[in-house]
Amino acid sequence: MQVLVVEDDFIAGEMLAEVLRGAGHEVTLHTDGAAALKNMQETPFPLIISDWDMPVMSGMELCKAVRSADWGCYVYFILLTGRDDKASNLLGFGSGADDFLKKPFDPDELLARVRVAERILQLEMQDVTVVALAKLAESRDNDTGRHIERVQSYCTILADKMRELGAWPQVDAGFIRLLKQTSPLHDIGKVGIPDAVLQKPGKLTPAEFAVMKHHSALGADTLAAAAAHRPNVGYLVMARQIAQSHHERWDGSGYPQGLSGEDIPLAARIVAVADVYDALTSRRAYKDAFSHAEAVKIMLEGKGSHFDPGLIEVFVAVQSQFDAVRETMQEHPLRIVANAAA
Repeated sequence: MQVLVVEDDFIAGEMLAEVLRGAGHEVTLHTDGAAALKNMQETPFPLIISDWDMPVMSGMELCKAVRSADWGCYVYFILLTGRDDKASNLLGFGSGADDFLKKPFDPDELLARVRVAERILQLEMQDVTVVALAKLAESRDNDTGRHIERVQSYCTILADKMRELGAWPQVDAGFIRLLKQTSPLHDIGKVGIPDAVLQKPGKLTPAEFAVMKHHSALGADTLAAAAAHRPNVGYLVMARQIAQSHHERWDGSGYPQGLSGEDIPLAARIVAVADVYDALTSRRAYKDAFSHAEAVKIMLEGKGSHFDPGLIEVFVAVQSQFDAVRETMQEHPLRIVANAAA
């Protein structure tokens, strides 16, 4: 990993760099916070380790400057300091620091904290990869607009409320994080659907709809293949469940397996609510968007048939938040028309 070390004490900086290079990291060393920031502007680094007390620009000032800019990815920031009091720690965290390393530093502790940084940054890379794959599928469908972002937001709203209510013990912070991470992949199987079907500017024939329905199985197979190579990666398990089962219905009339009730994975049931609401309230080449009130009425009509009745009760409780997301993230009408004609 590329590491930017900022330490005004030349000897201490060289010692830091030597330990990091010995562990296989690429290190760039600066003795000045301002020079380090200029270097970041030319070549962003994923990890910065900076002394707190430096002339020209302190480590805390550097951290604030890093946090105020968009680097295209997350920058993990470790402050190197001789301070060890609560007020200083709060001040450092307030500037945007992720972690602290006490001076004089211990090499083993330094490398342990860097490994933590690597794990955090890898999680972000997973998120980026998931969104990239989802966007790949979405890019082939001219009608979807910001569909995946809205569905992700709706899922998070539902799950947060479910956790608050406490009736679903499996919905904890970890579940919500995975749901937010994986819900964008619900339609990944559409990459395997022919353009003549996927981009048809009108309603599908029964034969075409049968082809379209195959995207659930295609998505599940794709993610299952990935999971076979990484069986311990939890998000691939949930992603596969969602891709395969988000078109199942509570009464068993959905596809591809005809699952019913609680046999449908919970994550897929949540995505089903979010996905249908977004489909109803979004304009398509073959239909106008329903209003929020009209969509809520249709969702209520599907309680216990299309949707998990418990989740519809949660949906009703948070419907104003859905409406706010819809308003904030709706597509511009001119863009929709242009997409429909593409």
